[in-house]
Amino acid sequence: MLRLLCLALALIAALPIATAPLRAGEFDDIVRVELRPGWRRDDGTHIAALHLTLAPGWKTYWRAPGDAGIPPEFGWRGSRNLAGVSVIWPRPDVFDQAGMRSIGYMNELVLPLAIRPSGDGDVVLKGDMQLGICKDVCLPHALSFSGRLPEAGTARDPRIAAALSDRPFTADEIGGARIRCEIAPGANGALSLTARIDMASAGAREDVVVETGNPFLWVAEPESRREGDTLIASTRIVHMERKPFALDRGALTFTVLGTQHAVELSGCSG
Repeated sequence: MLRLLCLALALIAALPIATAPLRAGEFDDIVRVELRPGWRRDDGTHIAALHLTLAPGWKTYWRAPGDAGIPPEFGWRGSRNLAGVSVIWPRPDVFDQAGMRSIGYMNELVLPLAIRPSGDGDVVLKGDMQLGICKDVCLPHALSFSGRLPEAGTARDPRIAAALSDRPFTADEIGGARIRCEIAPGANGALSLTARIDMASAGAREDVVVETGNPFLWVAEPESRREGDTLIASTRIVHMERKPFALDRGALTFTVLGTQHAVELSGCSG
């Protein structure tokens, strides 16, 4: 929640925010959510999805939204026969927003969910999603959804299947990749991080997103460049409370968002 608050404050400082309260139901003209029930896999996992439809020109944010965005958060209170939920993020787009980078989805998002039932039978899924939506103004918003996910399942939903196929590739799927990290102390308690990513090009433009796995750490927008088969990304990392911290190399996630495809890589060596 601290990270959400800090990012929201940064967004408020940089972008116009709607200050007048909206009337009941007025958000319905901006964003709607539908729970697509999906199907049950042979291993017992249920694949469903949240289908967000936004008004033309509006966007919402990816799990790591950039400096000009609000990260989405989920709650599953009130669900039944539910052991856990994993969100599977399709490849996002990169936007320039008031001179800062934001990462998310324009107009529509089908967000697959891998649901683990706690036992046999149907899953009753109830949840809420805290998210940011943005066009000329930016608004924090909450969506609620519920539905029954039958054990018998339904036919594979082509919209969910398409979203699953649009997720970032893994290292194995692109024929291998290697990451070497250089970490050094910086000014004001920050750490500087330079990652050398040995991988084939993902397109003419490659944006790199670095996630630390620690919600109290803020990561600056990386600067990236190519040197042949190596993509070099440099950034700095600070603790939101300006406290000393250790950086776990194994918990780092690097997502390369290219014009041709995206790649998600975990961990780095020294």
